[in-house]
Parts: sequence; C-alpha cells; structure tokens
Amino acid sequence: MKTKFLMIGLGAFASTFISCKTDEEKQAEMTVDRYEKYVDSVANVSADEAKANWEAIEAEYARRTTDAEAALASMKDREAAQKRLDDKRAKYEEIKSKYVAEMEAEAVPESPKVYVTLFPGGAVGKDLNFDWVNKDNILKVYNDFNNAYDANKGSFSREDFDEIKKAWEALDARKNTVEKEGLSSGDNLKIANLKMKWSPTFKIDRMKAKGDENQEAKDAAE
Repeated sequence: MKTKFLMIGLGAFASTFISCKTDEEKQAEMTVDRYEKYVDSVANVSADEAKANWEAIEAEYARRTTDAEAALASMKDREAAQKRLDDKRAKYEEIKSKYVAEMEAEAVPESPKVYVTLFPGGAVGKDLNFDWVNKDNILKVYNDFNNAYDANKGSFSREDFDEIKKAWEALDARKNTVEKEGLSSGDNLKIANLKMKWSPTFKIDRMKAKGDENQEAKDAAE
C-alpha cells in the first residue's frame, strides 16, 4: 500500500509541477498565441478587405510582433516559441508580398496637373494610356487639347512643356492605331490641320519658356 500511495503521490506532484506555470509564463504564452491567431486571421480575410485596410493591418501586426518577441524572455522553451514566431512571420511576409504587388498593380498613376488641363474628357495618368480614345472621339480630344493649350500656355512651366510634348506624342501614337480602326477621312484631315497649327506654336512657346527659365536662373545668380 505504501508503494501504491507513494506512486500516486509522485504522480500528483509531477502533474502539479508540469501544470504549474507562473502568471508571467501564462501571459507570455497567450501573447504568442494571439500573434499566431492574428496572422491566421489576416490570411483568412478577403483580398478586397485586406487591401482596403492594409495600413491598419500592418500597424496591428507590428504591435503584436513586438509584444510576441518581448514575451519570449518569459518562456521556458524559447527555441520552440521562436520557431512558432518565425513560421508565422514567414506566412505573413508571403501574404504581404502578394497584396502589396496587387495594390501596386492596381494603383492609378497620379496625373500631372497639366494632363488634367489638356484632356478634360478622359483620365490620363503618368502611363499616358490613351486606350479610351477611339475613332468617334479622337477629333474632339485633339480640339480640346488645342483649346486648353491656347487658354493656359501662359501659365505653363518648362516642366509642363516637357510633359505636354510627351502627351502629344502619345496621342499621335494612338491616332496611328485609330486610323486603322475606321477613322473617317474627314476627321483625319481636320486633325492634320490642327497638328499643322499647333506644332510650330508649341516649339516656339517651349523654347521661350526654357529661355525665360535660364534668364531667371542667371539673374538669381548675379
């Protein structure tokens, strides 16, 4: 009976010893658990929701990471706990890489202000995509461009003239495509007349803007 009692007592002591964690250790374990669950929750949220709230997700992840790393100091098996953190960190970085790439691809390039002025009928970004221009609206696009240019050229900077040149060349490249898509000969002729009027005027205005800027820089240096 003594042997049996001793074994029961030892078993109870071992059970008590194993389960007896300090409050600090328990809190540390909970902190690491919360970190793991948070990463899993990010993985399970929809892509649209995650991308719409990505800044908040990043901030919360950073906070939980800091807390979890600090909790390691209070854990007995730090090596195992560190591996748990590393595994979830790798998972999070994989998720982050995917969403950041998607958000960058989906981002609409910011339009220089001069593009907004010259192309009131369509959104033109830094990529100078003119896919929205077709055989039915291209004459109006050229007309709007010329009218807006004439009305605002006095306020354009040298940098604006550089952007205008790039935009004009991109629009002309689009015209070459539209011609093959059924642009009428009448509209084509009107566009050619607009180009003949605009091109020499633009060259003079651009040279003047550069000259004015150089003179201003020279005056400032004296």
